[in-house]
Amino acid sequence: MLRKLFAEFIGTAWLVLGGCGAAVLAAAFPHLGIGFVGVALAFGLTLLTMAYAIGHVSGCHINPAVSVGLWAGGRFKASHLPGYIIAQVLGGILGAGVLYLIASGHADFSTAGGFASDGYGAHSPGGYSLMSAFVCEVAMTFAFLFVIMGATHGNAPKGFAPIAIGLCLTLIHLISIPVTNTSVNPARSMGPALFVGGWALQQLWLFWVAPLIGGTLGGLAYRWLSPESPVPAQIVGDLPQAAAS
Repeated sequence: MLRKLFAEFIGTAWLVLGGCGAAVLAAAFPHLGIGFVGVALAFGLTLLTMAYAIGHVSGCHINPAVSVGLWAGGRFKASHLPGYIIAQVLGGILGAGVLYLIASGHADFSTAGGFASDGYGAHSPGGYSLMSAFVCEVAMTFAFLFVIMGATHGNAPKGFAPIAIGLCLTLIHLISIPVTNTSVNPARSMGPALFVGGWALQQLWLFWVAPLIGGTLGGLAYRWLSPESPVPAQIVGDLPQAAAS
């Protein structure tokens, strides 16, 4: 279990450093900015690469909403949830901390720009309301868990799950960056928010509540769709991951 928790810790740190780092350092870089599309792809690539790296160790949840959704879907033990979630949150903080050290080396750096934090209302990139943000986060996390459950089912094509899941996260960001800056992951939201403080911490509750609801509903929905006892899910190779045994 210690190895699994360490894998989740490192994986979540990489997700935040890679995805949020693309947003903070490269999204609007003069003349070569990668924009929303580049940031969306960065998040997808961090998940895809880490799934191949640690999928055989911990299942590569690197997201409290994924762990909770897999539990709701019958793929994960409830007794493992506290350890996984703590490791993921600490990893998110580490990733945000490393990014802060890098970004603060620029003379014009300031967390007043949001530091890739998620928000709604005045802090939504597109000015979307609290209700829009809530619905968006629930719907996106629901879809995310639905795809994860299907791609990692024992009857799914072996070895392709990271590609499907990484592309799903990319698509989610392409849809929802203008609405909330995209969370679907409480650990991803919490890391940057701790460095921004103020409004980011005040709005952080939404990016815990909505993804956890969406993840739970997504896990339950796929469990209903595939009602047989879930067989061991496959991330890479032939090693079972996130099984409920």
